[in-house]
Amino acid sequence: MRRIKLVALDMDGTLLNDVQEVSEQNALWIRKALDAGVLVCFATGRGFRSALPYAEQLGLDTPMITVNGGEIWRKPHVLHRRSLMPAATIKRLHEVALKHGSAWYWAYTVDGIFNKEKWIAPANDYESHHWLKFGYYTEDDAIRQSIYEETSGWGGIEITNSSPWNWEMNPEGVSKASAIRELCGVLGIDMSEVATMGDSLNDIAMIREAGLGVAVGNAQEAVKRAADAVIVKNTEHAVAHLIEHYVLKG
Repeated sequence: MRRIKLVALDMDGTLLNDVQEVSEQNALWIRKALDAGVLVCFATGRGFRSALPYAEQLGLDTPMITVNGGEIWRKPHVLHRRSLMPAATIKRLHEVALKHGSAWYWAYTVDGIFNKEKWIAPANDYESHHWLKFGYYTEDDAIRQSIYEETSGWGGIEITNSSPWNWEMNPEGVSKASAIRELCGVLGIDMSEVATMGDSLNDIAMIREAGLGVAVGNAQEAVKRAADAVIVKNTEHAVAHLIEHYVLKG
């Protein structure tokens, strides 16, 4: 394996523990990686505003990948690229959500988040917003499967998840992996020099394409099957383990 120059980390279920905190051990080893000249960046389904406080906490002035690759930042507040979803697609996704009334739904725009409790006003004014991602959440397996079956045949969207109980939709071709590839081009880094780690379906592509793709111990089974290695759980300082035993080893 070539020397790792970039570590791209999923946040929820990976970097963060179950109360959405970065452990002291994870923070310590991220700093050790940075001190050793390794770039550490977030590759998250979160929007920029909810990822930024963690970057600030860790003192990261490195690139960020947000909304599953829908936004690539050269560093915090410096946008490299943004991929928008057509308003017509959001309209169709919203109509599916309304059909399944018990399902929670949300959508990211450039300016913020809308959801089932606080939707856009007027409710059909889709064209006035710049959309990034749409998501559904339900613990009802039948409803979740029905949503997938209805939307997966449309074309034009990438369907992944960030937990076993949701679906997340991005524009076709947009993923954490595509964002990392583009970022590598900007930074002059080869994908073989990248380590990635995650827990959900929205992490599979970047885990497969990186030189080192790692699943946390709490990852979904499909993610574990795609990974080069499966390590400890997010609650057991998985990022520290990755950096100490794989990235900086030797």
